[in-house]
Amino acid sequence: MTIAEVSKQYGLSADTLRYYERIRLIPSVRRKDNGIRDYSESDCNWVEFIKCMRAAGIQVEALIEYVALFQQGDNTREARKQILLEQREQLLARMEDMQRTLERLNKKIAHYDECLQYAEENLRKSGSSQ
Repeated sequence: MTIAEVSKQYGLSADTLRYYERIRLIPSVRRKDNGIRDYSESDCNWVEFIKCMRAAGIQVEALIEYVALFQQGDNTREARKQILLEQREQLLARMEDMQRTLERLNKKIAHYDECLQYAEENLRKSGSSQ
């Protein structure tokens, strides 16, 4: 696939894909004779993995380390697993923070709903007494 096709399929700009390749988040993409990138299925799997991890807020530095370890082979499995475990803990903490924020927002919204309902009831009462 060309960079334009990958960009469209994964909703990432071509600049982002080039950046990910430059910082080695995506292993080097093969190029055609004319120099155009030719993304393989494996390359696309990396793009999908990186996009998913970034959407979850996983740090670029952790992903760079993970990819580098992956490229070193099977003897790095434990180190890669440790990176994923650490990132999962950080993600869980962020999710708990977000849950607390959501609960607070829900309470605020409920408060406004109550105020609006009270105001509407007062308007109806004052309108019916005229």
